[in-house]
Amino acid sequence: MVDEALRYSAAEMERMMKVQDVLLKAMAKKITWWAAAEILGVCDRTMRRWRDRMEANGYAGLADRRKGKPSAQRIPVATVEEVLRLYREEYFDLNIRHFHEKLEDKHKINLSYTWVQKALQGAGLVAKRHKRGPHRRRRPRRPMPGMLLHIDGSKHQWLNDDRWHDLIVILDDATSEIYYAQLVEEESTRTVMAGLREVIENQGLFCALYSDRGSHFFVTIKAGEKVDKHRPTQVGRAMKELGVQTIAAYSPQARGRSERSFGTWQGRLPQELRLAGITTVDGANAFLRERYIGEFNAKFSVAAEKGTAFRRTSRSDLNWIFTIQTERTVNKDNTVAIGNRSWQIDKTRFRNTLAGTTVTIHEHLDETVSIRFGPHVVGRFDSEGVKLNGATTEKRRGKGESVETGENQKQVSSAAHTLLEIQHKPLDSHFSTAPATVSAVSKAKIKPHKAAA
Repeated sequence: MVDEALRYSAAEMERMMKVQDVLLKAMAKKITWWAAAEILGVCDRTMRRWRDRMEANGYAGLADRRKGKPSAQRIPVATVEEVLRLYREEYFDLNIRHFHEKLEDKHKINLSYTWVQKALQGAGLVAKRHKRGPHRRRRPRRPMPGMLLHIDGSKHQWLNDDRWHDLIVILDDATSEIYYAQLVEEESTRTVMAGLREVIENQGLFCALYSDRGSHFFVTIKAGEKVDKHRPTQVGRAMKELGVQTIAAYSPQARGRSERSFGTWQGRLPQELRLAGITTVDGANAFLRERYIGEFNAKFSVAAEKGTAFRRTSRSDLNWIFTIQTERTVNKDNTVAIGNRSWQIDKTRFRNTLAGTTVTIHEHLDETVSIRFGPHVVGRFDSEGVKLNGATTEKRRGKGESVETGENQKQVSSAAHTLLEIQHKPLDSHFSTAPATVSAVSKAKIKPHKAAA
């Protein structure tokens, strides 16, 4: 305490000597009073008060009269100790902004953000921020929702253990509203398609999709070069079928809006999952859907112009669009294969064999597999390769044996046409008697011939 008092008195003495030196120069007309005020960093009014105090009380009149007096805005010591204790014991992994919100919402401690920041940094509980990087101009938002959507994945230890998962997020450029957020083992074509399909089903079709150059979004022939838009990926093909433009970002800064959003997610979601006691992926996804996405949007989404660019889709074939499609030639034994997986195609009604033809294998998001020949589904299998009974074929009784027909094929009756009963008048004796019944095709009127002369 003695050393601190000595340091305080030395600093105060140095300040008073500097003020006195500047005031004496101004009194001696060596500098103007305006220049003296600028040197000391005070206004003209303060400079006049100091001059009057020095003339009245001499050197002692320059002492700071606030020294030693407690501030009228001081925070009680008990409140300071409680804030530090809460952060140290309960909210140790929250960022300052998140912790400040918890103090207000949950503990009813209303303090300014700056005070909380300085208190935590002064206590050594939070490190001071590093110097910001170079200035960049932020790209303006789109005027209406649905004009541009961002999609990206962030790998992080979301469950507060040594497991790493990807969080896939789809947000709107105009409002920063989160339409989809899901924890998955790894970002892939299937997980991305699942998110896009859910957004289209819930919100509608949008205009453009903005993403990085991941291999499931674009084909990049050489690293660092432009993407090849003439070779669409499975996601690119699905977006093209729906009329959605795909835009590739060539730097993290270009995706600044989604990158900043992920900074917020990483600084809040793991802590919220820990406070809620959630340690599983299924529990985290349920927490996101039922509670946290709504809270996140209420806090961070912004207003946009009235109206929307979303359009409700009338497509009923989303289950076919959002599939992994592969073309294969049918083998002579009516099988098709991808890698070490093989599927047997049964006999179809419209063709005895499909050997040599090209079919499309659709791998659905639920891991079932469908095989199509043109518009016809000629096979459907589960994830283990077992044929799904009744999923693609129907059986009906034919002449002598059952016949299989592919999906989307209408049944055509093979029974004979019913004969129409038509009454005829007897003909001349020169002709034989007409049959009692004739076919419906023989509807033409029969005229009798005259006898030869």
